[in-house]
This record gives sequence, structure tokens and C-alpha cells, in this order.
Amino acid sequence: MKSLMMGNEAIGRGAIEGGVSIVSAYPGTPSSEIPAYIADHAHEHNVFVEYSTNEKVALEVAIGASWSGLRALVTMKHVGVNVAADALMSLTYTGTDGGLVLVSADDPSCHSSQNEQDNRYYARLANIPTLEPSSPQEALVMTREAFALSEDVGLPVMLRPTTRSCHCRADVETGEKLPQNEGPAFEHDITHKVTIPAHARLLHPELLEKVERARELFEKSPFNWIEGHGTVGVIGSGISYAYVKEAVSLLGADVEVLKLGTVHPLPKDLITTFITSKEKIIIVEEMEPVVEEQVKAFAYDLGLDVDIHGKDVIPRMGELTTTRVKAGLAQVLSIQHEEHPVSDDVVLPPRPPTLCPGCPHRATFYCINKVAKKSIKTSDIGCYTLGVVAPLSAVDTTLCMGASIGVACGLAAAGNKGVFATIGDSTFFHTGIPPLIDAVYNGHDINVVVLDNRTTAMTGHQPHPGTGWTATRREAPKIDIAELCISLGAYTQVVDPQDLDDTVEAMKRARDHEGVSVIVAMRPCALLVGPIERDAEHFEVDTETCNGCKACIKQLGCPALLFDEESKKAEIDTLLCTGCGVCAQVCPFNAITSM
Repeated sequence: MKSLMMGNEAIGRGAIEGGVSIVSAYPGTPSSEIPAYIADHAHEHNVFVEYSTNEKVALEVAIGASWSGLRALVTMKHVGVNVAADALMSLTYTGTDGGLVLVSADDPSCHSSQNEQDNRYYARLANIPTLEPSSPQEALVMTREAFALSEDVGLPVMLRPTTRSCHCRADVETGEKLPQNEGPAFEHDITHKVTIPAHARLLHPELLEKVERARELFEKSPFNWIEGHGTVGVIGSGISYAYVKEAVSLLGADVEVLKLGTVHPLPKDLITTFITSKEKIIIVEEMEPVVEEQVKAFAYDLGLDVDIHGKDVIPRMGELTTTRVKAGLAQVLSIQHEEHPVSDDVVLPPRPPTLCPGCPHRATFYCINKVAKKSIKTSDIGCYTLGVVAPLSAVDTTLCMGASIGVACGLAAAGNKGVFATIGDSTFFHTGIPPLIDAVYNGHDINVVVLDNRTTAMTGHQPHPGTGWTATRREAPKIDIAELCISLGAYTQVVDPQDLDDTVEAMKRARDHEGVSVIVAMRPCALLVGPIERDAEHFEVDTETCNGCKACIKQLGCPALLFDEESKKAEIDTLLCTGCGVCAQVCPFNAITSM
């Protein structure tokens, strides 16, 4: 049966068809829809799905499932693999029992990430067999088959989609579900499951043998094929193959194309046979020259006199497109091609990213600016990173998950006074607790503000340990952030950030406290509450009182606040307004009132 599916949904469906039993994840764009899709079908297919506290824990959960003989899927965005790397690097030594598939969703062009790292380097570093889908259909099939591959070679298998293959949609042919492995069936094998040095030395040569076994399988993989004819060869991997196919058609070029779906270990024999008969080779891959460097090494070892192009004509930065690939191919093939530049005749109004109307984080940042305008303000990864945007301008640093508190500790140790660190509730559970313990233990004088909007908002409102429910809507214990911080010895206060006076006073007490202070600014995400409810207050601008000072707009930057250039008065867009009332508290002339 065919269904219209997003690439991520196809990956989720592929896991179900592959007989997955355990799915663990930490949500992160562009991977977030994968566990969400499986969670929606978990009861129907007897799959356990969890949102783990972070990616390392998620991988460890999957490892435990695999060592129990069950098939497991763990999903994360590319930077999540950095968090999971400690477990991952040892896992390839120990090996797997039940099939284990790791989805690393890479993000060329940083659509929703802090870097463009290419996780095929992790594949090479850890020696993980890696597949790269070129379409939603292939994403489904690769995921389904990856479990069997993992069990065949005794290693985890990485699936590396990128943003476009994650979020594009296409008709996908779905199939029957394979039976799940019977279990649990844990095998007591300390040589393969206890990585002390003596065992690791024995396991390393086993790992290399497993990788060679994977290479032999990849030589005959149905995910690699050759099409077309010509003395010029083009190698395209993953989604890049789709761009190559379209670019070749547009150029009318006579080339032979090698489509690669197995990107580590590379099928050396297939590639060397392909390049031996060519005058020129063009390698098209997103991000780093991973395939290019290895193909050049193959050619060197064979003593081939072949002209190999890659990142000299294909951009190394940013997401590839048909246009970018076409330009690179045309340059090597000396084909004249017509450019179609985007017209700039129409000047669109600027649309900077902003916090949603009624977002409680806006009120929190406003209060921080009232108390610590000149202080250094570290922040973290989440919706609240948008606090960097004017007029709030309340973020000075953002590095990675959990870094707000750790960086604040270093700033305080260096002699900076009154540092404020802002971190979201989900991020606090992810990697905020260890640096908070460090702050208390080492006596750092910092102020931590936990922006607790009761959800993992930015990636799609997934639950976390503080929400009281799980990925499959099962009721769970609520971990109380304030109680946790108190137990660590931090001076802790809980506020409603949209009560500005109370929040400002709490922040003053925190600022004046010597040592670690924590403020939990707790109010649900505005998108969970929705537009103005029947019993909520409605607000309007009293045009007789408003003098057009723009204080509300300049200090809050709420999208629901407008300025009428004709009347020179502020206005409230009632379609956007959530009735939070923060602007009414900010107006110095009390011109904003409830209706």
C-alpha cells in the first residue's frame, strides 16, 4: 500500500516493519518526527517508546535492549551524537546482539542547529556501518533492512538522513511487519560486555573483522547502483544523488552515475571498478569530502590517471540543491548553462524570528533586564535562545545543551559578577544538572533561571521528566525541578514570570545572594494554552491615555503589539494576543487595560 509520508515518518514505519521492540530518543530537529510517529503506533505494534533524558541515556537504553536480544532504534539530531559518543565509541568494541539502529539526522545549512557537523566522521571514527537514504522510500527500506544488517555483522548501524531527506514528502510503498525477536535473552559474556583494557585489546581486531564483513556485504548492496553511460563518472551519495539525477537531466549530460547508499565502509571494489574506465570523476556529497578523500586514495593506490573533482566545484558548506550541483557539473563538463537568479524586484518586509505572543520567556527576559541589564547573561539551546533578538537582547552566549550553567561557572571563577544563566526545563534535565552540582560544589556565585514552560517546546512539545507523562501518553512521576535544586543546596525560588513585580523582586534576592541561586520561572508554553480562552482577560489600548511612547513594543517585542503610524498609538492584534497581560504591566501610563 502507498502512503504520502515525510522522510522521518518513513524511517519510523521502516523501524516498525523491521520488527523493532524498543525505541529511545531525545527530540531534536530534524529527527523529532521519527519517535513521535512510532509512539502514535506503539500500542498497535507492541513497541516500547521513551523520550530519554538525553542522547547518551537514549543510546544506553537501546544497548540494553539489544543485549537482551531485541531490536532497538535510537534517534537523535547530529549534535546529539556528541552527547552519546562516550557510549558509542565503546559499543562498537563490545558489539550488539539484537539489531541496533542509530539515526543521526544531520542538518546542513544549520536550519535548526548550532553547527553543520558531518556525522559520517563518527562512522569512520567508531567504525559503524552507515547508510544514507536518497528518498523517503529508501529511508523506509534502509531502516527496515538495517536491523538485519546489524545482527549479521554484530555492530550498530547508523542511518544518516539530512534535513531535506527527513522533511521531504513522497509516496511510500509500505510493507508487512516482520515478527519481533523473542526475548529478553541476555547472554552473560563478560569478554564482550565488560570493556576492561584486557578485553578491549581482544575486541579491537574483532571489530576490524566485522567492518570488513560489512564492506563485503556493501559490495552487493541493493542501495548502490550504476546508471547511464559515459567517460565521465558522477558519484552521488544520499540525498545528493537526487540532485545529481535532476542536474544531469537538465544539462543533458552524457555521464555514468554511481549512486551510493552505503557510505561506510565504502564498497571499494565497486568504486574502483567504476572509476577505472573514466577520464573524470565528480563526487557530489553534502558537507565534508568524506567519500571524495577515500576515492582519491583508491585511485592513488591503483595508480590511476583520472581527474577527480569534488569540493573544488561542489560547496562544502550549506545544503546542496539541484542548482548548486548543476553549476558544479557544468563547470567540470564545460557545459554552458543558463542561470535563473531569484528576482529581487519585490522587497519583502523583514521577518526576524521571535518568541510567540504570550510566551512566558519574554516576561522572564524582561525581568532579567530590569535587574541585571549590564550583567553577562549565558543561555542555552531552546526557544529561549531567541532572547538574543532585540528588543530583549538578553542572551550573550549560547554554545550547546547545558552550557549556560557551566559557562556561567567559568565566568564567575574569572571574576565576573552577577552572571545570569537561563536554561529550559527539558535542557535542565538533559545536561543542566551536572553543572549545577559543580556550581554548588565549587562555590560559584551564579544565578540560574530555569525557564520552565512544562514541555520540550521547540522540537514539538514532547514530554520530559517534569511533565508527568511519557512518549506514549502514560502517566509518570513528575520530577520537581525546584525540589531537586533545593536538595543540591541551591537557594531556590519559584515564580510566575508573568507576575512581573514578584519576579523582579525574586531576581533581586537572587542577585544579592552569595553563592548559587536558582529561580524556576514556571508557566506553560503559550502554544499549549492557546489563544484567548473564554474566561481569560482581553486587553486593549486606551487611545486617549496612550501617548505613543512605544515602551511596550521596545521592551517586549511581542508580535501582538503593533504601532499605528497614522494615529501614533499602540495597538493590540486580538488574533495574536493570548491575554497574558504582561504589556499592561509594562506600560508606564497604564494605557493598556483589560476589557
